[in-house]
Amino acid sequence: MTPTDEAKRLETATVEVKAVSRWYGNVVAVNDISFTLGPGITALLGPNGAGKSTVLHMMAGFLRASKGTVRVLGQPAFGNPDIYAKVGLVPEREAVYPFLSGYEFVLTMARLHGLNDPAAAARRAIQTVDMEAFEKRKMGGYSKGMKQRIKMAAGMVHEPSVLLLDEPLNGTDPTQRLLMMELLREMAARGKTIVVSSHILEEVERLADNIVVIVAGRLAASGDFRSIRRLMTDRPYSFTVRSSDNRGLAVALLADASVFGVELNGDRLTVRTSLFSDFVRAAPRVARSADITLRELIPADESLESVFSYLVAPSTSLRTGR
Repeated sequence: MTPTDEAKRLETATVEVKAVSRWYGNVVAVNDISFTLGPGITALLGPNGAGKSTVLHMMAGFLRASKGTVRVLGQPAFGNPDIYAKVGLVPEREAVYPFLSGYEFVLTMARLHGLNDPAAAARRAIQTVDMEAFEKRKMGGYSKGMKQRIKMAAGMVHEPSVLLLDEPLNGTDPTQRLLMMELLREMAARGKTIVVSSHILEEVERLADNIVVIVAGRLAASGDFRSIRRLMTDRPYSFTVRSSDNRGLAVALLADASVFGVELNGDRLTVRTSLFSDFVRAAPRVARSADITLRELIPADESLESVFSYLVAPSTSLRTGR
């Protein structure tokens, strides 16, 4: 990252976590982590017990860092009530009151935020998560997915600039997931900073390009997960290749120094390389030299799942700045 890129990153940062640790007695939940976030959607990932919820609660201002600083929108997160008007938190636990209706619950949150027209704000938030048909029903009769959506409405009723979500897709059905994901994308497009803690990697991959991975309380990596994948030089890449002559191209590619393995399966050619950039440059050149038309060249394992699996392995110690 160039000095100019670094300056731009800091200028647009909405959340700054700097050398932060948090411990409970002799138990260290978070150990010396640093990262910055800007507008858009960032996925907060890690195994169970890694410290994700602790990080979210420190960003929300509910927990004091034992060491280091957490700043949100340029202000200290903890001990700063002004932050609550700008941050929304949707916790994983079912923090709802079974004797309240969905509307009463969201209305209460709107009133606690001191909004000028809490009733209108509550109805807007409920409409946003498509819960109007159930707003009068007591929350004790809600399904898991309905509780998730009404918690989302409560967390965004004051239209926060930073929205922190702990497992927001847990318990939702496919239709509800699509609705929630589209809602988050729209909010990100409006310049909101959204942090999503989730274990559903396939869905997170569709939401967020940027990730923060915490393993055993330590920062394993942060940044664009595709860029992180390309730093994993000890893990070979697989490419799916289609051309006018896969067999001829396979022979030609094996002669290139960037390729150490090929596999031909029907009309699909799989090529393995440990040199991502070198192979991407070499493949078109080799195809032209062999008078073969290259029709498709796609990384086959540049997924969030492959990155996450690598990062949580016990021997991993990869970190990249953002």
